[in-house]
Amino acid sequence: MKKNILIISLLVSVLAIFSNCKEQRAYKALIITGQNNHNWQASSPVLKQLLDQTKLFTTDITETPAPGKDMSTFNPEFAKYDVVVLDYTGDAWPEKTKTAFVDYVKNGGGVVVYHAADNAFTDWKEYNEMIGLGGWGGRTEKDGPYVYFKDGKQVSDSTPGNGGSHGARHEFKVQLRNTEHPITKGLPSKWLHAEDELYSQLRGPAKNMEILATAFADTSKGGTGRDEPALFTITYGKGRIFHTTLGHCGNGDKNFPAMECAGFITTFQRGTEWAASSVVTQSVPVDFPNSASVVQWPEYKPLSLDEIVSEIEKYDVSKSRKYIYDLQNRLRSADGNPEVLLSYEKLMVKILESNIATIDAKKFVLRELSWMGSDYCISKLKKLETSDDLKDEVKFALTRLQPSK
Repeated sequence: MKKNILIISLLVSVLAIFSNCKEQRAYKALIITGQNNHNWQASSPVLKQLLDQTKLFTTDITETPAPGKDMSTFNPEFAKYDVVVLDYTGDAWPEKTKTAFVDYVKNGGGVVVYHAADNAFTDWKEYNEMIGLGGWGGRTEKDGPYVYFKDGKQVSDSTPGNGGSHGARHEFKVQLRNTEHPITKGLPSKWLHAEDELYSQLRGPAKNMEILATAFADTSKGGTGRDEPALFTITYGKGRIFHTTLGHCGNGDKNFPAMECAGFITTFQRGTEWAASSVVTQSVPVDFPNSASVVQWPEYKPLSLDEIVSEIEKYDVSKSRKYIYDLQNRLRSADGNPEVLLSYEKLMVKILESNIATIDAKKFVLRELSWMGSDYCISKLKKLETSDDLKDEVKFALTRLQPSK
C-alpha cells in the first residue's frame, strides 16, 4: 500500500510539473519607462498588455527616477530578460547602467525601440548605433545621414540639417520593403495605419540596418514628400533590435488610435518576438488591415465575432468599412471549410432577421451570402423577396444560390 501511495504521489508531482511547464511562457520582457515627452503612463501598460496577451511573454515594467532626480539607483538586471522594450526619453542613465546595457545587447540581448525612444540619448554613441536612426535632441549631420526611400531605392543623404520632424497626425499607408523578413512575412504589401505621427528626417549611423517598411510623408500633411522609414531592424554584436516609429501616445489625449491599430499591434508583437528569439511564430490576424481601411482594436486585441456582428448591424455605407472588411477576411479565410462557413452564415442570417440592423448592413450580408450561403439561408431569404429595400439584393443572392437548371 505504501508503495502504491508513493507511486501515485510521484505521478501527481510529475503531472504538476508538466502542467506548470505548459503554462510557462517562452520569453521574459522588460519595459523601461518613467520619463518621456509622450504619455508613458498610458503607453507602457498597453505595451505590457500587448506582449502578455500573446502568451509568449512574461513582462515587467521598470521606471526610472523622475526627471532631475538621482539616477544612481537605476540599474536593471538586463541579463534576466530576453528582450528590453524602450519607452523612454529622458535623463542620462548612470555610466554603470549604460555599460551593462551595451554588454547585454552585444551578448545577444534583444531590444525594441518604440516610437519616441529614438529621441533619446543623442550623445550616447553606442545607443545611436543600436537604434540606427534617431531624431530631435540636437541631432544633425554630425550624427549620421538622413535615410529614406526614393524611386523605390534606399537613399543615404548627408545634407546638413536637424534630425527629426513630423507633420499633422493622420492616417497613412505603410509599405513593406522586405516581405520575407520573419516580422513582415505574410503581411500585405501595403496597409493603412490609424492616425499617428509620421516620423521623418531621422538620421543616424544606420549601421547593420535593414528597413522593413516605409510610409510616405505627404507634403499636404506637413511631411517631407519622401518615403520615410517606419519599421526597421539593426544588429549590434549578437543582439537584435527592432525599431518601430509607430504608436504615438500623446500627453492629454483621451484616445490613442495609433496604439489601437491592428497593424501597429501585430508588428510590435511580432517584432518583439523576433528581437527575443530571431524567429516569429505568431500568425497574421485575419483582420489585419489592408490598403483601403484602418482596423482598430479598442481593447488592444481583436474583436470577437459577436462584437464584429454587433458593429456590422450599425453599418452605414458612407462611414468606415473596417468591420465589414474584418468579416470579409474571415469569410474568405474559411472558404472551403463548410462547417466554419455555416457558423458565419447563421450569424449573418440573424442580422437579416434583426429589427435594429441597418438596411446597409442587410445589403452587405445578402451580397456575402450570395457566394457562400447554403440551403440553410435560402428559406430565410425568400421571406425578404417582397421587401422594397432589399428585393434586388435578395433576387441577386437567390439567383446565385439557386441557378436555373
